[in-house]
Amino acid sequence: MPEHGSVNSLASTLQQQLADALSAALPEAGAADPLLRRSDRADFQANGILALAKKLKGNPRELAAKVTDALPASDLIKGVEVSGPGFLNVTLTDRAITETLAARAADGDRLGIPVNAAAGTTVIDYAQPNVAKEMHVGHLRSAVIGDAMVRILEFTGESVVRRHHIGDWGTQFGMLIQYLVEHPDELDHRATGDEASEGEAAMSSLNRLYKASRALFDSDEEFKARSRDRVVALQAGDPETLAMWQRFVDESKIYFYSVFDKLDMEIRDPDIVGESGYNDMLEETCRILEETGVAVRSEGALCVFFDDVLGPDGNKVPLIVKKTNGGYGYAATDLSAIRDRVQNLKADTLLYVVDARQSLHFKMVFETARRAGWLNDDVKAHQLAFGTVLGKDGKPFKTREGVTVRLQDLLDEAVERATAVVREKAGKVGLSEREIVENGRYVGVGAVKYADLSTSAVRDYKFDLDQMVSLNGDTSVYLQYAYARIQSILRKAGDAKPVAHPELELAPAERALGLHLDQFGEVLAEVAAHYEPHKLAAYLYQLASHLTTFYDQCHVLSDENPAEVVENRLFLVELTARTLHRGMALLGIRTPERL
Repeated sequence: MPEHGSVNSLASTLQQQLADALSAALPEAGAADPLLRRSDRADFQANGILALAKKLKGNPRELAAKVTDALPASDLIKGVEVSGPGFLNVTLTDRAITETLAARAADGDRLGIPVNAAAGTTVIDYAQPNVAKEMHVGHLRSAVIGDAMVRILEFTGESVVRRHHIGDWGTQFGMLIQYLVEHPDELDHRATGDEASEGEAAMSSLNRLYKASRALFDSDEEFKARSRDRVVALQAGDPETLAMWQRFVDESKIYFYSVFDKLDMEIRDPDIVGESGYNDMLEETCRILEETGVAVRSEGALCVFFDDVLGPDGNKVPLIVKKTNGGYGYAATDLSAIRDRVQNLKADTLLYVVDARQSLHFKMVFETARRAGWLNDDVKAHQLAFGTVLGKDGKPFKTREGVTVRLQDLLDEAVERATAVVREKAGKVGLSEREIVENGRYVGVGAVKYADLSTSAVRDYKFDLDQMVSLNGDTSVYLQYAYARIQSILRKAGDAKPVAHPELELAPAERALGLHLDQFGEVLAEVAAHYEPHKLAAYLYQLASHLTTFYDQCHVLSDENPAEVVENRLFLVELTARTLHRGMALLGIRTPERL
């Protein structure tokens, strides 16, 4: 087969054969779906005949028998049993399983997974920190979920444009800039040559500046007035004010990049388009909405109303696009961003990885954009809403002092805990100190990411580092050790190489592992279509669980096994390792070769 070519899954091939048999046996039924699913009674079960029997007013078992008789002789199906009210229990041949896996193995890094030729362009809005403010645990989920969806969508063929909508505009910057104008020596960050140290130094300096300017703003009416004048100067594009603002942004980016580097995520400068990036579009956005009647004036403000958004008093609650005082609300910026992403970036889909608590805001923004014609049947927007990170007590995750946990502190502690776990096992595999430190980082960060990604995004989850770095249970460490264990076996194999042997009969654990490996592409397609990375995490955990059962029941390097059995089992575990590696990489998690 070609070096990079899609491989039909066993399920899709079987689905097609059953559909053809249905059409041949029951032409009066027209096109019919066999409703195929995995089964504990056989490899697959087809359930569609019961519904068909009701439609044709026939006996479902008799119809099922007709379909069975119409199935062509092939290397795919070993046997079909009719059970219950017309269910078909289908067992596949061992040869078909091994040959399909061999085709996947021959397809390099893609493992036979097709590229969706019909895919379009998706703009993903994720990882949205605020300038001059530290990143905290609340920033974790948007970054981790968004990064995983970028990787998954790109792998399945989507053209992805990243957008980091940072908070870099508004009233607080007038206060900060005015304070810096009057106290120019107080932003004292100095380059150290160490990116992480520079990042923390930059944010430490900005934090001090913010606290000092806020104290003066709250206590000095004249400074408050000067700060408000400075906001006007910023919005008007005054060169001195813009230069000061740019310095805040640049200092903050040093910090952002240091935190994202700890998260093992790449954030590129051109992808950062904050609130300020749409400033020149705000007035035009408001004009278009008002001229088209989408927005109306209400008590001096420009508003959009909705029949199904009501306040406690029963009155309609508007989306405020422009305030009574002439200032712009978040809605004006978000609607301008939609215009830019649809008209200039040519997006087919807009994906927003944003806290579930903002769902009403985005519901109103998306509906407004539809009324304006910026979103339609061909261009859609979707909020990938996520829940809150909780502490072990089930309350929002905070320090003992009741302060929101800093993201860099959380990551440092995760790496520290993970490094201790790695060090404890290091002697058995002879890891060097450099490997211990490196693997500790990969295990710690992976543990944090996996705990987030293995939970359905919309649900809250408890942040429990002890559980996250455990070698047992549904954790990334369990998956990373599964991968490292395979690499150890492959190193010990000596002259024996992974080779598929379709002529061999497969043991039950080999069949179960093989059938699960073949589902990888279908799982990825579902994850990409519905933005559900937790289903990929669940698939990978099940894969590692199948591997554990396989180890218990099938010795890989036993001298008692014929050479071809050793080669076939090496082939199965090597393909498992490649699937684990690819799947974990799509979640943004590293798989060390030795642990």
